[in-house]
Amino acid sequence: MTIDEYIAEQSPNIQPLLQQIRATIRAAAPDATEKISWNMPTFWQGENLVHFAANKKHIGIYPGGNAVGVFAERLTDYKTSKGAIQFLLDKPIDHELIADIVRWRLSQAKR
Repeated sequence: MTIDEYIAEQSPNIQPLLQQIRATIRAAAPDATEKISWNMPTFWQGENLVHFAANKKHIGIYPGGNAVGVFAERLTDYKTSKGAIQFLLDKPIDHELIADIVRWRLSQAKR
C-alpha cells in the first residue's frame, strides 16, 4: 500500500486534511522517503521520522515520545500520550507546529 492508497481509503471529508498534513511534512523533510509502516503513512530518513493516521474524530501524528516532551508547552491544547498527538477534526490543524516537530525529528534522526 502507498500513502496515496491509504488516503484514498479514508472518508472524503478527511482526505484533504491528510493531504495537507502530508504536504506539511514533505515541506519540512523534503528528502524523506514516504512509506507505510505500522499501517500508517510514514516519513523515513535514516529512521522513522513521523507517522500520521486518520481516526474517527482526530488525525494522529506520531513523532515519538521525545518530541511530545520537547514540544509540551505548544501541545497544551491537544490530547497527547507517549509518542502521539491528536488533532481534532473539528478544529483547525496547526501546520506550523507539525512542521516544527518534523524539523526537530529530522535534527534528531540518525544520518
